[in-house]
Amino acid sequence: MKKQIILPISILLLLLFVSGCSSNTRDQKHESTEKKVELTISAAASLQDALNDIKAAFEKEHPNVKISYNFGASGSLQQQISQGAPVDLFFSAAEDKFDQLVKDGLIEKKNGTDLVENELVLVVPKEANKKIDTFKDLGKADKISIGTPESVPAGQYAKDTLEHLHIWKDVADKIVLAKDVRQVLTYVETNNVDAGMVYKTDALISPKVKIVATAKENTHAPIIYPVGVMKDSPHPKEALAFYEYLQSQKSIKILEKYGFKGHL
Repeated sequence: MKKQIILPISILLLLLFVSGCSSNTRDQKHESTEKKVELTISAAASLQDALNDIKAAFEKEHPNVKISYNFGASGSLQQQISQGAPVDLFFSAAEDKFDQLVKDGLIEKKNGTDLVENELVLVVPKEANKKIDTFKDLGKADKISIGTPESVPAGQYAKDTLEHLHIWKDVADKIVLAKDVRQVLTYVETNNVDAGMVYKTDALISPKVKIVATAKENTHAPIIYPVGVMKDSPHPKEALAFYEYLQSQKSIKILEKYGFKGHL
């Protein structure tokens, strides 16, 4: 009698074991065949810290997607894209650089949006001794750094501001041009220049500089950061997912933590 009971139970346990192994094999096979995708994002240098935080959060939620950033001056990035650089999304620090790619048919307007805003500030070394407290005091400086206006939006905003304040002609021969805002920040941090003009978001991350003045909005064009998916992205589904993730409240809060202002 006991043998008759034990035999069916043994068979049942064996069937359950085989079924479990089969299920695990299917799950492992699904995981191993899930497509791994790497997205390339060309983004303004001033976004570096915020986007690295967003990357970590996004990759945690999308383990099959790896984010690879190419940071630089928006003008230089736009030129790279125009010349065929393989990019999935472009996050610019200036509308005109972004709009040019839309005009060229490289970004569809429906897959682009103005995401955040920034401010332009005047910074000096923490231990500065030139007594530069306003834009009008720049005459006391020996060297002033700004981004190259032709390729660095912050540099163009800086030049526009100084021209608006009728200071440009007086300081033009003191200007030290930089490849992007992070280089301007480095020049100020290392006391290679007496002052520099960078985005507020860059100034806030450095303990080696202090903000002495903020440019008024009417002295330069609006500092708006548009982002969009490239029309020929080889990974349109994943690129669109990251584009939408950048617009989420979670991402906007991260951007705001670094000093950006939400534009949506």
